[in-house]
Amino acid sequence: MANQSPEEQPFHQHDALKSGIKGALLGGGAGLITSAVQNSLAKRNVGAWGVFSRTGGTIGIFTAVGAVYTFSKDAAANLREKDDTLNVTIASFLGGATIGLRTGRMPQILGFGAAFSVIMSAFEYTGGSLRGAPRNDMPEVDEYARKEYLRKNRRRPIEETISELGEGRGTDSSSTTTTTTTTTRYLL
Repeated sequence: MANQSPEEQPFHQHDALKSGIKGALLGGGAGLITSAVQNSLAKRNVGAWGVFSRTGGTIGIFTAVGAVYTFSKDAAANLREKDDTLNVTIASFLGGATIGLRTGRMPQILGFGAAFSVIMSAFEYTGGSLRGAPRNDMPEVDEYARKEYLRKNRRRPIEETISELGEGRGTDSSSTTTTTTTTTRYLL
């Protein structure tokens, strides 16, 4: 009896420190942009350095969340020796808990962690795309050939269409009789 389970790909170790540094840089950049937007929307003019002094905490939180998420995702993958949705679940919980650390209250830490974990895990589990699954399920068939097949598959011969609808001048008396019978049935 042959083994029916699909063959698993071998696991390759991820560099968690490198990923953590990249995540911190990307998160810090996003935090800097967000902080600049917050500073520009302030009611009082706080100056250009307000990006760092007034709303600088945003930069720190974004940097920390990016670093924690990417590091813990790769660290979990290395420890488990699997690339699957559970790694994203663990990393999302820790990233969300990092946001909750700002408040210092345990319910908010757990709540932010759980919320981010559910959202990111569902996103990852469904393919990591908001557009749905990729259309090209058969890589050997190109898009043009697929569309041509669909066009040919949906075309109906003109004779069949005319026989069902008639020519539109009342030439087919059987179709008009059926139509009047069904309309009178609904009126009664």
